[in-house]
Amino acid sequence: QVQLVESGGGLVQPGESLRLSCAASGRLSSTNTLGWYRQAPGNQRELVATAANNDGSTRYLDSVKGRFTVSRGSTGRTVHLQMNNLKPEDTAVYYCSYTGLSYTIWGRGIQVTVSS
Repeated sequence: QVQLVESGGGLVQPGESLRLSCAASGRLSSTNTLGWYRQAPGNQRELVATAANNDGSTRYLDSVKGRFTVSRGSTGRTVHLQMNNLKPEDTAVYYCSYTGLSYTIWGRGIQVTVSS
């Protein structure tokens, strides 16, 4: 069973940067996607950014394009989210995600708060 552990959240001011990291352990599918979702209070969970391992393709939420960058480590078992020019509306719990052949799982989540 795949397990995900996130790190790197915290409190920052608008315009600052944060880097989230996630490490996946267990048996990963040969074709898989690692990435990040987020959920703010009162909102549904939404996809922020993902990266596939087979073709390197990435997906981004429109509102983070140009500010966030998702990348995978060389082992294929880590995924990072570099978040620049953070805005108050980026405040949420961020969840690492793993999508295998037939299912998606999330980590426990990590808080990101953007406030002056």
